[in-house]
Amino acid sequence: MVRNRTDGHVIECNGDKATIHAMTGPSITASEDYWSVGQLISIQVAGSRVVGLVYKVDLPNAEWQQDVDQSIHIHVELVGQVDTHDDGKLRFSSGIRTYPHMGAIAHRIRAADLATIYTTSLKNTVSIGHLSQNAEIPALISIDSLISRHFAVLGSTGVGKSSAVTLLLRKIISQRPDLRVLILDPHNEFASAFPDLAISIDYSTFDLPYWMFRLEEFGEAVFRGRPSITAEIDILRDLIPLAKERFANAESTSASSLLKRERDSASMTADTPVPYRMADLMKLLDERIGQLDGKTDRPTLKALRYRLQALIADPRYRFMFSAPTTLDTMRQTLGHIFRVPKNDRPICVFQLAGLPAEVVNSVASVLCRMAFDLAVSSDGNVQTLVVCEEAHRYIPADTSAGFWPTRQAIARIAKEGRKYGVYLAVITQRPGELDSTILSQCSTVFAMRLGNERDQEIIRGAISGASQSTVGFLSSIANREAIAFGEAVPTPMRMMFETIAPEHLPAAHMTQQQEAVRSGDSHVSLDMILNRMRQLNAADSATGDDTSGNFSAFEKPAMVQRPTAPIQREPIRTQWRAAEAVSVPIIEEPRKPARSETEGLRASDLIRSFRSDKT
Repeated sequence: MVRNRTDGHVIECNGDKATIHAMTGPSITASEDYWSVGQLISIQVAGSRVVGLVYKVDLPNAEWQQDVDQSIHIHVELVGQVDTHDDGKLRFSSGIRTYPHMGAIAHRIRAADLATIYTTSLKNTVSIGHLSQNAEIPALISIDSLISRHFAVLGSTGVGKSSAVTLLLRKIISQRPDLRVLILDPHNEFASAFPDLAISIDYSTFDLPYWMFRLEEFGEAVFRGRPSITAEIDILRDLIPLAKERFANAESTSASSLLKRERDSASMTADTPVPYRMADLMKLLDERIGQLDGKTDRPTLKALRYRLQALIADPRYRFMFSAPTTLDTMRQTLGHIFRVPKNDRPICVFQLAGLPAEVVNSVASVLCRMAFDLAVSSDGNVQTLVVCEEAHRYIPADTSAGFWPTRQAIARIAKEGRKYGVYLAVITQRPGELDSTILSQCSTVFAMRLGNERDQEIIRGAISGASQSTVGFLSSIANREAIAFGEAVPTPMRMMFETIAPEHLPAAHMTQQQEAVRSGDSHVSLDMILNRMRQLNAADSATGDDTSGNFSAFEKPAMVQRPTAPIQREPIRTQWRAAEAVSVPIIEEPRKPARSETEGLRASDLIRSFRSDKT
């Protein structure tokens, strides 16, 4: 389309806005969309050009006349100024030194000026797309500023949030190979987006031992998301340290002097991440129940015992109890989830869809807390980006809703994480339901289409200074289009994300399956669907190794303990140990752990430092 230049003239100006008079009609050579909303224009002021964003166009007399020239008014918001320096180079500044005078000439912005505005002087920049106004000018962001000060991707369902996040993460990993990424994926859609960069953990390959949970997190699982009973929580607070002490004493007695752990049992609390056996905890409960002076507490003790029995026997919670409880698997668990070493796969996609709804918050709390504690204990050597998809589930605006430990763990990352190298990415379709404190900590925001007025008001409050009128475009911008503003961009920009390859799209496997069903090429097995719904796994029916005491009936429930030998039908659960390049066998002899390519970390030293901090 030919865009011949047409001049307008300033007829009104205040501190942040200006009104321009121009002509349109058959005798005007410019294109019809020359003065359209959303475009940038420039106003000539001496040797500089003031940049304005068109947010409204109207007629002075509010009457359109066909086939005749007539006056129009263009309302713009002033966003900055482009100057030509002595060396001939153009410089853009968000401040305005000289405001337009009456009659100052205005026209569509030059391509060179437009490129100058969005060519950031920040370090480590990459292109993530192009400007909506000019597809030839790349949309550049600073990767270091993006992650170090946290970022958010906001938009309604179906506008391309997940694709935008996939693109951003690929750009981040390419520029920061030292970074690890943990994705909390409630819809199981990101595993297919990173087939070459990520490992995927779902309910069938997930081991997170119960003893790694803090008391509040473990209580959330025990009470299945319902309000906890204070008396029962107090009993757990008293008995769990005793169970840990029994396990430590039995371990040190059975092991040789060379294998004794450096562990002070007197300093153990219910929150200390050291192993203990549920058999010992149940025995301690039975001892309390049998005490003569504990008659008044017996109903509470019995109720707690029944809750624990039901929790252990529930196959949906086998991820907490399936790992060998007589072994300290913390090194393997954290090394696998947080990619130490990375083995060329720095991304861990943690699929939460298969987990019980009442324990998802506890798992999210454990993972976010561990990410922060590992960064602190490693002195910033284990740098992790935590990506919270559907973040309003974990950190809702209503402080009485959600799970407080999860909110606390994410808030800690948002407020203090950048000091230690743990960063936060927030993705949500309802920013109005998200904790405003967390969102305010995200210094870069990619706002995609949002129709809700409350959500738009939140974005308007987040944009400081000029370009607040860009919020008015949020209800009508296209899919894959966004308004980016914050620390990672020089000035708010309306941009279009790059198109990513179909095989790298989130939930690509689901789309393929749905297309196969539509075409009649896929056979639907009701038995398979029912088995997944019940989360029953025949490979987990074998007995475990924790058979001490009279509690064997509860320590070895069907589908709770890990099988003693691999089963050909379900090899997935042991895949994370066999598939990686570095083998980490679970044995009693001390073994030198593998080192990462980017930082020579010793995982055993990291865990020891981590536990020392927690005690």
